[in-house]
Amino acid sequence: MVFAWSLPDVEAASLTVVPPGNRNAEQPRIPGASVRRTREGRTSFDDKYDKIRDLLAGDRSLISKIKQTAQRYDIDPIHMIGAIVGEHTYNVDAYDRLQSYYVKAAAYAGDNFRFAYKGETIDQFTARSQFGKCGSFSDSYRLWSCREGVWEQAFRGKTVDGKSYPDDRFSAVFFQPFYAGQTFGLGQINPLTALMQSDMVASKSGYPKLDPADAQGVYKAIMDPDKSLAYMAATIRRSIDDYADIAGMDISKNPGITATLYNVGNSASRAAALAARNRAGAGALPEENYYGWLVNTKLAELKSLL
Repeated sequence: MVFAWSLPDVEAASLTVVPPGNRNAEQPRIPGASVRRTREGRTSFDDKYDKIRDLLAGDRSLISKIKQTAQRYDIDPIHMIGAIVGEHTYNVDAYDRLQSYYVKAAAYAGDNFRFAYKGETIDQFTARSQFGKCGSFSDSYRLWSCREGVWEQAFRGKTVDGKSYPDDRFSAVFFQPFYAGQTFGLGQINPLTALMQSDMVASKSGYPKLDPADAQGVYKAIMDPDKSLAYMAATIRRSIDDYADIAGMDISKNPGITATLYNVGNSASRAAALAARNRAGAGALPEENYYGWLVNTKLAELKSLL
């Protein structure tokens, strides 16, 4: 069976294709947090890369699932491989077996927690008048993107109605009930990202839509390896679409760029920033960060896994 991963012909004809490969000759700086986390684990980036590569190479069932999921979301599976490798090289250490991810996911099934900040649940918080403009959005991606934007503008680092809010990301304040900086599972998806992609995943994969009032349900979805692949693919698909629709760029031929966006998030706002620069005459292409740089550098080896 031959798969074709591309944008629609009419749309693609007007896009600037971002060519394969890195724009940076040397790897951009790796954040200190990633360096410290790896040092504390008494390992190295090279060892972590080898471990996740070997896990993928030794699990043909997982590779088959990645290919099937990628086809469903009309993306090349190398984008998913790149995201998995990047996450497990720089953010977490891979388990030795895929089964360990299932066991870890099951461990959270009975936990009782909710998405809230200082006793205010996410449903109560987003019912505030500041979020009124978001009510016109029925699509989960636009709805939660709008709410994230309101957080940035009206609440982050501010005192509102006598309550102070941290100068931190929306996802860190309301959607990580255990500790900040928390992502889970094979795809290392955070709960806010999963909520954003809920409609696409329900449409393409048939999984139930996520409910922010059911925090356990959200975590079970992002920690289950099979479901995690769907949210990963949806996130990548969305970034490709955002850069096409907003910046006029086809990034589908550069796994390092999609891996970068998977790592940093906010693909729509980043595409808008790039579009603004280019309207001013910059003629710029998106650039990979340290994470995407590794993916492009190892691309031949990663493609061999497929």
